[in-house]
Amino acid sequence: MELRPYQEEAKQAVFAQWEGSVNRTLLVLPTGCGKTIVFAKIAEECVCQGKRVLILAHRGELLDQAADKIRKSTGLGCALEKAESSCIGSWFRIVVGSVQTMMREKRLGQFSDDYFDTIIIDEAHHCISDSYQRVLKHFPEAEVLGVTATPDRGDMRDMGEYFESIAYEYTLQKAIKEGYLSPIRALTLPLKMDLTGVGISAGDFKAGDLGTALDPYLDQIAEEMKNYCADRKTVVFLPLVKTSQKFRDVLCEHGFRAAEVNGESSDRTEILQAFDRGDYNVLCNSMLLTEGWDCPSVDCVVVLRPTKVRSLYSQMVGRGTRLFPGKDHLLLLDFLWHTERHELCHPASLICENAEVAQKMTENLEKEAGFAIDIEEAEKAASEDVVAQREEALAKQLAEMKKRKKKLVDPLQFEMSIQAEDLSGYVPSFGWEMAPPSDKQISSLEKLGISADQIDNAGKAAKLLDRLDKRRTEGLTTPKQIRFLESKGFQHVGTWQFETAKNMIDRIAAAGWRIPQGIIPQEYKGA
Repeated sequence: MELRPYQEEAKQAVFAQWEGSVNRTLLVLPTGCGKTIVFAKIAEECVCQGKRVLILAHRGELLDQAADKIRKSTGLGCALEKAESSCIGSWFRIVVGSVQTMMREKRLGQFSDDYFDTIIIDEAHHCISDSYQRVLKHFPEAEVLGVTATPDRGDMRDMGEYFESIAYEYTLQKAIKEGYLSPIRALTLPLKMDLTGVGISAGDFKAGDLGTALDPYLDQIAEEMKNYCADRKTVVFLPLVKTSQKFRDVLCEHGFRAAEVNGESSDRTEILQAFDRGDYNVLCNSMLLTEGWDCPSVDCVVVLRPTKVRSLYSQMVGRGTRLFPGKDHLLLLDFLWHTERHELCHPASLICENAEVAQKMTENLEKEAGFAIDIEEAEKAASEDVVAQREEALAKQLAEMKKRKKKLVDPLQFEMSIQAEDLSGYVPSFGWEMAPPSDKQISSLEKLGISADQIDNAGKAAKLLDRLDKRRTEGLTTPKQIRFLESKGFQHVGTWQFETAKNMIDRIAAAGWRIPQGIIPQEYKGA
């Protein structure tokens, strides 16, 4: 099986990390972008190098799926480490194991600490749990790859304490733009649901409380769905099995052909096949279908299980992002959840890296309630709004900075000048990033014209140095050019070419350090 370009890049990036000084790295691919195929090919390469590979999953059915994908994509068989089945004595070099099985002391004790050379963790956001850590610590020298769809910011704080880097990240935007996933249109329904009484357990809303909170609204939700997805193939996620079953009945009363599946459904396979065929047009479930189930023809997702966990939200929406003939977009129905907590996931959580942009995008979508909006366009508009607001709020602060008799540029002025949203919104994730900047980083930044006084972590310093190096290669302005020209009133000098800035500085110098006649700095575009 030939890998797509981004999949090949991902594979090479992982090996580059391992061949360097990094032993534990992450691979981030959106749901539907073939992460299983990528780690199957990585496992195949490891086997070719004479290594033994352990693939860890947190649910039994995911083990069989992984083994099947590996066999189909590489031709390699796998040994199973699950229940009574063991890989001990098997000649297979790839072992697919259940974490619930592998974590047991008796089971782990059968393996020497160097038995596995490589460990691949499917759905890596689970790996910070004690059960995974017990297995990983038993094989301290193994190369580790964690594979996940979307690392939640909260997850990353914890995952960053174990993993050392992100080897490769393929974003949802890029996957949609390059035609590998379906575009997403978010539609906020003008239906306000009160979640203020819902409690928190294990970092997310309590499923039991959510079910109780949702019950009074089920009839209204079904009525709204008739307006927007009566002719669509829809998956609905709900917090409880009884709520899922109740909503199935409500939908049938409203004219939908609705079915329901849960972990106890004896006819689950038959129902899923019937939904795939089109016998049903709505499938209700209580979080059963978040991972490991594919039905590309799904073109509408309804999230009635509000969550604070971005990775979980992404898994739910990911059930509808795969491509399918005749499907030109996925419709994502969102609601005006009323809660005192602002960390609730919305469509903005899928695409916005910056919390400020995400909040603005959510506000904008709520103002457009009842209309389906492309999430890429919504994110772009929100980013522009936030940048404009931020620039206005920082105008006085920047004006003061520019007046200071300093030879070095403040990082904030530099970031605003080059319009670097990723730098101004940067939050450290990995352990090394959170450490203070090194003396070498501080010295390098100051030599390049950036004041390091306001940089409080090594990750931000590294990002700035990388950006400065890239700008030098691309022939863009230096920090010192930015500081001088912006002190004269020119705007966003960071977007200019080096030669353009140099020519303007030469003209100002020739005019006795005054602005040349006919030049209006605030209107000058650096052309």
